[in-house]
Amino acid sequence: MMKSAHMMLFSRVLAAVFGGYALTSGVAVLLAAVLPLSRAEAVLTATLSAFVVYTCAVIWVFAVQDLRRAWLGMLLPAILCGGLGLLLSRGAA
Repeated sequence: MMKSAHMMLFSRVLAAVFGGYALTSGVAVLLAAVLPLSRAEAVLTATLSAFVVYTCAVIWVFAVQDLRRAWLGMLLPAILCGGLGLLLSRGAA
């Protein structure tokens, strides 16, 4: 039982660190693509907002009850935001 609890905690830590990083990157890419600012200002604003997104993601991973929901809540929005951001930024390049 103790090993299972340790593994669940380890999985949450991994979800917070790597899933949170993926989500933060995806949101930053999307924000940089859609903000109506100059390219440099949009990237700077998106990068600075990443601190807030990452902090909220880490808190959320440990607040949610289901471990599967924690992982899916990090990875699915990360893929959606990152993919949409990349598609939108192609026209700006």
